[in-house]
Amino acid sequence: MKLSVRGEYALRALTHLGLYYGPEVVRIQTIADEQHIPKRFLEQILNELRNGRFVESRRGIAGGYRLAAPPDRILLAAVIRHVEGALAPVGCVSEKFYEKCNCPDESRCALRAVMKEVRDAIAGILEKRTVADLVQKARELKDQPMGADDFMI
Repeated sequence: MKLSVRGEYALRALTHLGLYYGPEVVRIQTIADEQHIPKRFLEQILNELRNGRFVESRRGIAGGYRLAAPPDRILLAAVIRHVEGALAPVGCVSEKFYEKCNCPDESRCALRAVMKEVRDAIAGILEKRTVADLVQKARELKDQPMGADDFMI
């Protein structure tokens, strides 16, 4: 699995909304500015997240977005699957997006067996992690001095 820029921005936007979770909405321009995400791209991503019922929107002058559920109820695996597709590195080991593989005997393919272990490890972590975990990590990292390799969420 490789997280695309779209997937990364989706998770960063959800983290931002998680930081301000509550009944009020957050303006899209605020998210774009603070997360350094191009506004037009963010609009597309938030619309996709709204369609997946991860966020809710309010239109108009006082409009914006908020999480559709508490941050601890939004699984990272569900978000990534919605935005990116399969968590699996190859289609023949995906449980939700299975694709027939080209190997002569799928049940005896060594590559498939190893990639299934990789998929299981990735899914095992992402099925237990939520937006609340990202929010907590963002708050922890906010108070640390930034180094050359650090970035902000």
